[in-house]
Amino acid sequence: MVTHEDILKIARLAKISVKPGELDGLTKDMNEIIGFADTVNSAPVDSTDFDNINGLTNVFREDEAVPSYSREDILSNAPCAEDGYFLVKRHS
Repeated sequence: MVTHEDILKIARLAKISVKPGELDGLTKDMNEIIGFADTVNSAPVDSTDFDNINGLTNVFREDEAVPSYSREDILSNAPCAEDGYFLVKRHS
């Protein structure tokens, strides 16, 4: 169970200020978050039902090569190109 002192320690480590009036709410919220995490952690993991809950198989299409623009057409729009490549300024 998280206490007010735990919240103040976490706030100090995170370098945030917590007003005394916020302690009750933050403590309650943190305990609810930890309770939820405990619920998730206690879920059985021996089942593989979560792997494919929709029963889908490969829903992706096959890769197909399609015609594209030529290198010359693409580089014709470049402000600087050399030997079939875009030239960019080197930043130091």
